[in-house]
Amino acid sequence: MSDRRFSYPPTPAVDVVDDYHGTPVADPYRWLEDDSAPETIEWIAEQNRLTRAFLDALPPREEIRARLTALWDYPRYSVPYKRGGRYFFEKNDGLQNQAVLYRQETLGGEAAVVLDPNTLSEDGTVALTNQAVSRDGRLLAYGTSVGGSDWQEIRVRSVDGGEDYPDLIRWCKFAGIAWHPDGAGFFYNRYPEPGSVPAADHGNYSRVYWHRLGADQHADELIYERPDDKELGFTPFVTRDGRYLLLRVWHGTDPQNRIYYRELGGDGPFIRLLDQADARYDFIDNIGPLLYFSTDLGAPRGRVIAIDLERPARANWREVVPERADPLAFAITTNGRLLLAYLRDVHHVLELRALDGALERVLELPTLGAVTGLWGRRDDADLLIGFESYLYPPTTLRYDWDAGELTTIRAAALDFDAGAYETRQVFYSSKDGTRVPMFLTHRKGLALDGRNPTLLYGYGGFNISMTPAFAPGLLCWIERGGVYAIANLRGGDEYGEEWHQAGMLDRKQNVFDDFIAAAEWLVASGYAATRRLGIMGGSNGGLLVAACMLQRPDLFGAVVCRVPVIDMLRYHRFTIGRYWVGEYGNAEEEPEHFRFMYAYSPLHNVADGAAYPPTLITTADTDDRVVPAHARKFAAALQAADAGANPILLRVEFKAGHGLGKPTARVIEELSDIYAFLLRAFGAI
Repeated sequence: MSDRRFSYPPTPAVDVVDDYHGTPVADPYRWLEDDSAPETIEWIAEQNRLTRAFLDALPPREEIRARLTALWDYPRYSVPYKRGGRYFFEKNDGLQNQAVLYRQETLGGEAAVVLDPNTLSEDGTVALTNQAVSRDGRLLAYGTSVGGSDWQEIRVRSVDGGEDYPDLIRWCKFAGIAWHPDGAGFFYNRYPEPGSVPAADHGNYSRVYWHRLGADQHADELIYERPDDKELGFTPFVTRDGRYLLLRVWHGTDPQNRIYYRELGGDGPFIRLLDQADARYDFIDNIGPLLYFSTDLGAPRGRVIAIDLERPARANWREVVPERADPLAFAITTNGRLLLAYLRDVHHVLELRALDGALERVLELPTLGAVTGLWGRRDDADLLIGFESYLYPPTTLRYDWDAGELTTIRAAALDFDAGAYETRQVFYSSKDGTRVPMFLTHRKGLALDGRNPTLLYGYGGFNISMTPAFAPGLLCWIERGGVYAIANLRGGDEYGEEWHQAGMLDRKQNVFDDFIAAAEWLVASGYAATRRLGIMGGSNGGLLVAACMLQRPDLFGAVVCRVPVIDMLRYHRFTIGRYWVGEYGNAEEEPEHFRFMYAYSPLHNVADGAAYPPTLITTADTDDRVVPAHARKFAAALQAADAGANPILLRVEFKAGHGLGKPTARVIEELSDIYAFLLRAFGAI
């Protein structure tokens, strides 16, 4: 990108060495973990000055920003849900920083504002991150977060009057809100009040409370806790018939969970219905004491079972829908039936079945895509579905039970000719021969001459499936002649729990091999030469692209590494990092874990004198999920080791977090920087 080497801000190296099971490991940039240290603050400011000077000088940045702004400027709706016979939904007019919550009496009726988060801050950095409407539709319990933080505060609002009650619930993160059927209050989970436990345990000791409307939080009744197992989390929910209070019991991001319950009106101990953490159990519905679950117990691709609480022994469980080749993504009940969503080569297929499991019909979706929202109830005929794909904007569909077909009730209209483009799904072989799918979106008639600016995206972890998703930013990229590729790597849930487990712990290298193989396939197939092939990923995907650029720096023309997990030996020491030990491992406590984690940990595999591709690392000052220290230490290590002419830039955003509730304006600004950076790296400008 330049004939000269970049001049980076000075970054002192300190003499810090840790002993991992007899292996000394240096950590020369440990001081950058201290967010509040004056030297860290000044270092960040200098890095941002360098980055902004480079990005702001790129000629197409303003042109890209203008086009992104135009593409984002269309109304977007969430799938409506019903409470008290009324419908509630979120809508963003287009460029609003935050979507607004509305209510309406009928789907075609006039909509009234319930809550506009844009009025809660001048810069749009206060986001609505949680909502629960009481069963009669009169009260809204809502959570807000500030600056992208995972921490939230819960308040209560009158749906019709628009005023807030004095209720204020604090110390909540990943909180569930379960209203009592009579609307007198709700159950919720939170963490201890600061100062009541050691600082290191502020994200432990999850507890479930009962909050009575109008009461002070300190008067809330403690419903459940497990001080004997401080890392367990609890999410309460009340069954539709109001008979049971259930707790979903979880440990970090492990897919295996437990289910406890008791009668809603009782005050006795919770019954540990499922307490072995031997599988995933997702509650679907109940008919009296008969509880329906989807589970991967004995079925890595999922099945539906029914458990009678009056005869709960495993010998009495009934299989309602057995496992099959397609993984079961999720299930609900609607109009006296089961609705099951399966993943067929990473796109959704919907089936309606009787409650005994008998197939009634397959619902025909508009195209190859994903269900992104759903509302239905066993005692209600309304079935509403949110659907989208790479070239199919978010659309709300309603199922017509008489005609047996889906009809569109809300469709997005935006300034883009989708007919000139196409999405293809291809399959390629990874290093060990595993067949891996990949989606490609680009202009029709694309010449396979290796000259196309190509952006390869991946994630590969935490059993998260990368299903087709609509994004205005993707449209801007392909309009400029680009190819957008998404590889469905092991570590996700695209083919069930076995696919997930094939990319975790000591098998994490499989994920990197899958991604590298995707890049090699794109080059070999003529989509892009290596100089015009960029890779991008965020969070666990940031770890992905960081590891791959270090293992194969010759294969990529540019790297965008967003809010990444980088220091695999110390990640569990920060914020909620310990929740990921089941996915990554613990290098401090397990010698074998250290061996395989040290082998790929990006921070510990930077090679002195290597010429790495142009690299843009992004993070945010208040990211309390993946702390920004990861990105800072990685940038410092790369800049110190770099011997090439390519820039290694760090972009630190302020009053922002991991991405939760990020204002629209800031999303556009960041993507403008990324696309301009990539095009400059590819020599396309």
